[in-house]
Amino acid sequence: MSHDPLSDVLRSVRLRGAIFYYVSFDGEWAAETPPSPMLAGALMPGADHVLAYHLVVKGDGWAASDGQAPVRLAAGDIIMFPRGDGHVISSAPGLHASEDQSNWRYETRNDPKPIAVAYHRGVLRPGLPGPADDARTVVVCGFVACDMKPFNPLINALPPQLHLRAGALGAWTTQLLDQAVAESRERRAGSAAILERASEFVFVDAARRYLESLPPGSAGWLGALRDRHVGQAIALMHERPSEPWSVEELGRQVGLSRSALHERFVDLTGQAPMQYLTNWRMQLGAGLLRQGHAKVAAVALEVGYDSEAAFARAFKRLVGLPPAAWRRAQTR
Repeated sequence: MSHDPLSDVLRSVRLRGAIFYYVSFDGEWAAETPPSPMLAGALMPGADHVLAYHLVVKGDGWAASDGQAPVRLAAGDIIMFPRGDGHVISSAPGLHASEDQSNWRYETRNDPKPIAVAYHRGVLRPGLPGPADDARTVVVCGFVACDMKPFNPLINALPPQLHLRAGALGAWTTQLLDQAVAESRERRAGSAAILERASEFVFVDAARRYLESLPPGSAGWLGALRDRHVGQAIALMHERPSEPWSVEELGRQVGLSRSALHERFVDLTGQAPMQYLTNWRMQLGAGLLRQGHAKVAAVALEVGYDSEAAFARAFKRLVGLPPAAWRRAQTR
């Protein structure tokens, strides 16, 4: 594949990462992370979507989101929740944290990061000097925010929980996480920037490794990227989005008939090729609108629309606002 749609999407959805908590656990323990909408309000106001991951620095534990089987975690493992589901990490499967009525996530939102937190049957006190040396388990908790609108095909293509075992991570990721852990302990100048980039890199590497693990014929957007014909069609639309593509021309380029490409594209992605092209054009258009003061007509032309009105109609259908109003809303 000459073009890389996964990188295109990762760039366009504005990943923003941070590692906020450096957590020590003792005794029998359980900690709960709320779903994405609540996390966004507490940690990254204005974010469309926030996903969490947890790196086990020391000890072991379990993790599970609603409706998913618990996963056993060992030192060096990462558990990620790409869809932003609420979840529990604990010393044994089936445990739940004591109800916490405090607003400590909100209250510490603007404090220097990472924040040390001690758990023992619930939150004892955020803002401690660091995890105790005798803590049974130590976990670094990271968060990644991204845009969901106009179009983000990646998040729902990932599983609800993604377990990356120690040793299965890439060498770069392992080195970066080692550095992130050191930064979490030392809080040196520039630590926040390093931690943010580390969170983003962990998510990108996890998405890439999940893509590479998919067997041939897997459904979903990531599975479609691995398909010989549909993946090539997606790559062509990403590479030349302003081209006046038709299903016939895409089929000719990838070596399938119009009907065969349409059927296979729908089977794998759940949408028709031209609908996918429209969605991707709207995502690109949103990025151009957000970046500067280009006129809507110029943005429309850039993403393949001869008519400003046609672009505006398509944009409003997907986003809910006309392009100019949407751009104003982004700057508030």
